[in-house]
This record gives sequence, structure tokens and C-alpha cells, in this order.
Amino acid sequence: MANSIKEQQEILEKLSIYALNPMQEEALDVITKNANTILLSPTGTGKTLAFLLPIIAKLDPECAEVQALIIVPSRELAIQIEQVIRNMGSGYKANAIYGGRAISKDKIELKHTPTILIGTPGRLADHFEQGRFTTEDIKTLVIDEFDISIEVGSGGEMKTIMSYIPNISKRILTSATQGTSIPSYLKMDKAITLNWLKDKASSKLTVKTILSLSKNKHNTLVDLLNHLGSSDPGIVFCNKKESIEDLSLFLEKKKIAHTCFYAGMEQRDRDRALIKLRNGSVSVLIASDLASRGIDIPEMKFIIHYEIPDTFEQYTHRNGRTARVDAKGTAYLIKGDKEIFPEFIENSKVEILSNNGDRKPQFWTTLFISGGRKDKISKGDIAGLFFKQGEVTKDQLGTIELKQDCAFVAVPASIADALVGKLTNTRLKNKNVRIFII
Repeated sequence: MANSIKEQQEILEKLSIYALNPMQEEALDVITKNANTILLSPTGTGKTLAFLLPIIAKLDPECAEVQALIIVPSRELAIQIEQVIRNMGSGYKANAIYGGRAISKDKIELKHTPTILIGTPGRLADHFEQGRFTTEDIKTLVIDEFDISIEVGSGGEMKTIMSYIPNISKRILTSATQGTSIPSYLKMDKAITLNWLKDKASSKLTVKTILSLSKNKHNTLVDLLNHLGSSDPGIVFCNKKESIEDLSLFLEKKKIAHTCFYAGMEQRDRDRALIKLRNGSVSVLIASDLASRGIDIPEMKFIIHYEIPDTFEQYTHRNGRTARVDAKGTAYLIKGDKEIFPEFIENSKVEILSNNGDRKPQFWTTLFISGGRKDKISKGDIAGLFFKQGEVTKDQLGTIELKQDCAFVAVPASIADALVGKLTNTRLKNKNVRIFII
């Protein structure tokens, strides 16, 4: 277990990380030495690893109950942290539980009690009230993105959870923004605050304003996306579900490959949207502020504020999706005719779109495979199927994402239909799998 510097280094090597950044080093030291810590650091700087390393080092390998609780505001963040813990290979079991899926799945996973439990406030409160596991051994509490987690659990769920975990000796709160008041029931007395947000001032973020000739910004967005091209990924932020759906229909007519992401979508569709963005099947994600943090996507080269957010915090989190760590990125503000921006929007350079560009179709598309880890299928098995029976070359096999009961493979769009014809209903390990384009 991760109780020594040597074992910590082994974990980092499994994650292909060979040195912690300065924020992570300070957080590791402060969290280890103090009972209550507040960690403020921009999106994409590695806060998850910063709190997981000291948590794992503190766990008791002889205890068979839940020892650490991580509260998160969204399903995607719960899943992401669960995957990071698994990739760390510490030997401790972790499970994510969240709304939007059958509670029976939670019950099955909780029969084998995890050492680290990750979950959203509502689902956690439900399990606590039903007494589905012992909470007496939970000594460490993390509230990730605490400003949003507290808001999500403001209906009483957070207070309910706190009432079931009286033996907490270490509390860690994280966020990418500051200024949120911390409720007294969290008992963050004498907390040490690590504020790395000041570093965001030196980030390589460029902000540009694009003027629209009308209140309706649809055509201006299309011009901007064509200008940017299809090779670099980016997010178009809207404020409402209705705006996302309307914009999606318009982009579909303009033949701009994209996908959507917002709270009202089925979890399956949200997962697939992110998979297609990660593997390059689409380069545009039209999203609500749900996509501004806590989701597993690559570095975005740009973000577009199609609709201006209501608060400075939302604006900051959206911008945090690009220009992360040492990378460069651009945030575009589309300004409608006679539109007045809020005071928190800084003055930025107005860019004239002189060349709309020739937007190329996406090279990759995504195939669904109806078999996963529970069928003893590995990424190597999938690659072998595509190389041998699909007769694809190494350059024609893109990203493979393996899930518990299915898998997703990126392949060139030009050969996708032919591959489906060749490979669907073929045997993979001990299962005949269906394969189709999503």
C-alpha cells in the first residue's frame, strides 16, 4: 500500500507521471500534516492526484470498511475519480455511486465494501439513510468542487451525510474558484488554505470577441467554427438546454460534426458524447456549464461563449477548459447586435473573421462493440480482431475505450461501414459481439 515514498513513486509511474507539480507537492505536504485543508487551484492542474496520494497513504489495509468518502457534484466526476484510483493500482477498492443509473447497480457493487467511496450528494444520502454499509470507520472526507457540491446538496443531502460520519479526522475541500462561504456543519475550523488560483493570471489564455450582425448568433458561430477548422477540439457553451438543442439542429443542417452534453441527457448519451470528443470523432461539443469542470476530456484548444454565463465563477470555469497548465488556448465571446456584456467580462480584442476556412469532415468515427471487461475482453483482444479479421493497419485503428459491458473504437469514417459488415456478429473471446456506428 502507498505508505512510503517508494510506493508513492510506484503509483506515479503507473500513471506515467514522473514528478509532481509544485501545487501537488505543497498539497501533499499540507494535507498530510493538517486536519482541515482547502485547496484552490485552476481546472486541469491535478487536484485529484493532490488529494488522493495523502488519502491512500493514510488508509488502514487491515480495515474492511469504507475509510474515505469523496463527495462530488456530478456523475462524470465520480466516474473519473474512480478510474484514477483504479489506475493508481494501490490495491484499495474504490466505487462510484451516483444518480442517473439503477440503484440496484450500487447495491451489487457495495456488497463488496470499497475502501474509498465516491458519490454525488443525493445518492450518497440515500445509501447512508438505508444503512447499506458501516460509516464508523470513515475518517477522511473530501468534498471536490465544494462550491458546486454544496449547491447540489443544498436540499439537505449534505447535512444528512455529515450526520452519519461523526468520526472524521481529516477534511479536504477543493475548488477552482474562491469566494464561496463554507457552511459551519462541515466543521472546517482552523483550515489551512492553499490558494494557487493566482497562477491563473499568468496562464496563456487569449480572450477574443466576435461580433454578430444580428441578435441570432447561429451564422456567426458557423463562420467561427469554419474559421477554426475541424482538427482542434473545442466546447461551445450555452446557458440552457433549449439553446443547445436548437443550436445542434442548426449545426446538423450545416453538416458540422458535433455532439451535445447537458444535465437532461441520459447518462449513456452523455458518456458517448465525451467518448466521441476524446477519440476525435467530433471536434465540437455543445454544452451547458456541466462541461466546465469535472469531466474527463482532453485539452481544449478553444472554448466559445455562445451565450454569456450569469456569474464570474461560471465564466472562470468555462475558460478553465482551455489554456490549462502550460498550454495555450483561446476563449471566444460571441457578441450579438446591441448585446451588453456583464461587468465581469473583461474588454478583449475584437477579431474580424476574414477567412471562414474550408472545414474538412472528421477523419474518425466511433464503433460500438457489445462486449467489455465482464466478458474478459481486453483492448488487445479488440485490436487483434480489427487487425486480423478487419484487416486494418495500425494507422487505421484509433482510440479504444473499454467499459464494463461494452467498448468503443475509433476508425476512419471512410471504412467504418465496411468494418461493421466484416466484424459484427463475430466471436470475441467467448462472446458473439454486435458492432455498429454510433
